[in-house]
Amino acid sequence: MSDPNAQPPVDPAKGGPVPPAGDGATPPPAAPQQPPAGAYPPPPAGGYAPPPPAAGSYPPPPAGAPQYQQPYAAAQPMSPSDEKLWSTLIHIGGIFFGFIPPLIGYLVLKDRGPFIKAHTLTALNFQLTMLIALVVGSILTIVVVGLFIIIAVYVVVIVFSIIAAIKANKGELYSYPLTIQFIKA
Repeated sequence: MSDPNAQPPVDPAKGGPVPPAGDGATPPPAAPQQPPAGAYPPPPAGGYAPPPPAAGSYPPPPAGAPQYQQPYAAAQPMSPSDEKLWSTLIHIGGIFFGFIPPLIGYLVLKDRGPFIKAHTLTALNFQLTMLIALVVGSILTIVVVGLFIIIAVYVVVIVFSIIAAIKANKGELYSYPLTIQFIKA
């Protein structure tokens, strides 16, 4: 049943009513709409001009000019209090995470000041030496002596890292004993 008050559907292509489905007359497909001739001019031969530069910026280089990139900015030096803080944290981080904090600190902070560079380098060399001692101790666990080496390494790391952190916090340089110099300044 159909509603007698309903409006007939409208064909959007023609703007008129859609014929009922059962009469056999289907409307032909609508032709695509084209803008009237002359409404849009063709683009110029060289293409459109680029948009004007924003206020306060440099214009783009001319076509065919070599492209130069800005070099990376030099690292800002740290204040002495920041250098002491990061040096202390790197020494303490070595107790919990081994050589990872000194390595990251050395790679990221070595150019930020001579104090932080000296402490990260010292801590990194010490932690690498202790890593070798742990590997030797773990191999020697086959013989009971390896267990004592591992315990001694952990005690040495805790004691000397705390001493180094205290020295760094006071602003003094520190050199770990029993350290092989793998990385030199």
